[in-house]
Amino acid sequence: MAANDSILSPAYLAVEYIDSLLPENPLQGPFKYAWTYMLDNYTKFQIATWGSLIVHELIYFIFCLPGFLFQFIPFMQRFKIQQDRPETWEGQWRCFKMLLFNHFCIQLPLICGTYYFTEFFNIPYDWDNMPKWYILIAQCFGCAVIEDTWHYFLHRLLHHKSIYKYIHKVHHEFSSPFGMQAEYAHPLETLILGAGFFIGIMVFCNHVILLWAWVIVRLMETIDVHSGYDLPLNPLHLVPFYAGARFHDFHHMNFVGNYASTFTWWDRLFNTNSQYNSYRDKVKIQEKKTK
Repeated sequence: MAANDSILSPAYLAVEYIDSLLPENPLQGPFKYAWTYMLDNYTKFQIATWGSLIVHELIYFIFCLPGFLFQFIPFMQRFKIQQDRPETWEGQWRCFKMLLFNHFCIQLPLICGTYYFTEFFNIPYDWDNMPKWYILIAQCFGCAVIEDTWHYFLHRLLHHKSIYKYIHKVHHEFSSPFGMQAEYAHPLETLILGAGFFIGIMVFCNHVILLWAWVIVRLMETIDVHSGYDLPLNPLHLVPFYAGARFHDFHHMNFVGNYASTFTWWDRLFNTNSQYNSYRDKVKIQEKKTK
């Protein structure tokens, strides 16, 4: 541990120096007040359980809202990946009902264990132990790397012909995905692939804020790749090796390949993106012919 600290200490010092040069965050004061108010007025169980549920539900549907509205804006249709397969009210309503079941009958019981998890590992809630912003970003990135690895191998396993039709086929009911469909899945898939979310938490969590930060990051990523829209100036494209909506949209359209959730390196390493690369080459050739 000491060796790792000595290796990373120059990076920490560099980031701390940059942080010292930045202007004071105007949101820090209100955020500290809100956090302190929460600690003074609610128990740890209420914060860990109901706070986590509120964060998940609020963030999920806020992130889904733009993609839902895009279908009514003609200008945005130029960014839709599968333009010949528009969303339908029937499909969106079916998706919404499944989401409510998964969120409150599958995920809520898991969320109820958050308090006992934080108590068992003595994870703090107080303001003084709140990690710095750059530590939080690094921890979320570490969680994403771990979850992406878990997702690649378990997702690929769920595509095996002997079990695909029993579990993962539910998620593939929509060959043209939309944001709200990100968590539309068989309950067993919710548990199997969702386990990858918690592994990073077990490795990195040193404050309850990481639970919520990682929820926000993971939802932002999975809703983006399921959105069905490849938007210009998407800040997530600045993340190295980020897969993006086109990468995952092809998985829903083709069913084979592109198994990773966030990054592209596992698919590159095992050549499970070969069909996607061939498809992109054909698209580029067609685009040149039409010009």
